[in-house]
Amino acid sequence: MECCAPEEGIEKAGEDMAILGRRLYQMTHSKTFERLVCELHADSEGLTPVQKKTVEHLYDDYAKFKNISAKLDYEMDLANNKAYGAWLKAKKENDFSLFRDSLADLIRYTRIAVGLRDEKKATVYDTCLDDIEKGGSIEQLDAFFAALKARIVPLLERVVKEGKPIREDFMSRPVPIPRQEAMSRYLLELEGLRPGALVLMTTEHPFTDNFGPHDVRVTTHYHEDSFISNVFTTLHEGGHALFMQNEPQEIHDEHCADNMSNAMHETISRFYENLIGRSEAFVSYVAPKIRELSGGIFDDVSDRELYEAVNVARPSLIRTEADELSYCLHIMVRYELEKAFINGEITVDEIPALWNVKYREYLGIEVPDDARGCLQDVHWSGIAYGYFPSYALGNAYGAQILHTMKKDFDVDAAVRAGELGKVRDWLIGHVFSIASISTPDEWIRAITGESLNVDYFLDYLEDKFTRLYELK
Repeated sequence: MECCAPEEGIEKAGEDMAILGRRLYQMTHSKTFERLVCELHADSEGLTPVQKKTVEHLYDDYAKFKNISAKLDYEMDLANNKAYGAWLKAKKENDFSLFRDSLADLIRYTRIAVGLRDEKKATVYDTCLDDIEKGGSIEQLDAFFAALKARIVPLLERVVKEGKPIREDFMSRPVPIPRQEAMSRYLLELEGLRPGALVLMTTEHPFTDNFGPHDVRVTTHYHEDSFISNVFTTLHEGGHALFMQNEPQEIHDEHCADNMSNAMHETISRFYENLIGRSEAFVSYVAPKIRELSGGIFDDVSDRELYEAVNVARPSLIRTEADELSYCLHIMVRYELEKAFINGEITVDEIPALWNVKYREYLGIEVPDDARGCLQDVHWSGIAYGYFPSYALGNAYGAQILHTMKKDFDVDAAVRAGELGKVRDWLIGHVFSIASISTPDEWIRAITGESLNVDYFLDYLEDKFTRLYELK
């Protein structure tokens, strides 16, 4: 639907998937399924640790959806699948009203579904957060974002006011799409992905999905005048793909794969996009390839100039194009709006104006239209509210993991030599192997020896951008 379906076929495809969803509902609401999953959850003696975790995931899903009727489940599937087409049209035509009713339906169904649960959290959005990130809550995230805001906002202000000028004139030079695609394929192989188990396509909003470790599908979006943008989109999606290709075989065999939290997944995509991809070591290694595959249009740009340009920090409109420093402020806007509209504190009709107010407050940016405002992301066209904080959490997890990785080997030296296999192999052994069988806190503690500590990320940002912009 999102890559190659014709526009007129999207709604019918959504209806077809709703019919398949109805069949899945019948299977997971049968008396046999209910009896087996409850018995195994109550008594898991004799199961392996991975099998126990599979049962736990099945039971959690069962508990969330067991009180939803077949009729309601079908209606929710239909609304969810139709919303993507509505969002796509609204974004193309720059008209929020075309998406307004679909969004209102999804919010309404989210509240209904949460209300039917036997067990739920303090608010509807708290429940959504816990679904996305086990243990997540408004209290936890309010404190997390407050810590980010306290140090990022003043640092960004210093960069804008006091930072040295950085050359950027070359960043919008046009590069033909076939050359950009060749760069994407080069980067995916450099990250350590298996080409024979990979597909690369394009879509409006890049994503990565899979049908097991041998069929992983990466998408990107090419812009002729934004060659560098595709470099980091590809690195980001390649990080997701690495996770999908490299979970242990036992986890796939026992149907436990892809059960890591969204923040765990975003940790790796943001890790490759920023901590690796925007490092001076990586830029210096790939700069010759960029000059070659771009057709020589960057021949007058030094490695250092390229490194500085891809790390320019400034307030901007588009989240996916945001720099590493201001990125979390974009997430804060979405988190605060999600929290408000899911908990019924604001109406759907208030979203565009409040979006614009928050961009003005946090980033000092005037939003010119809804296509570059509240319609820019695909996420609200699906019942997955609570996902946006995963990106910011992923940034913080990633910095903490990098700090630990550097204790085991010289990461900068490996990256500067193009030996990204060392990074991938460390992640396979320490990160990918336990993600689907761990809660977020268990996972980060097993990797680094402590719970999430946002100071690693904030210290990294302050060190990097103070040196990059030669701040006093």
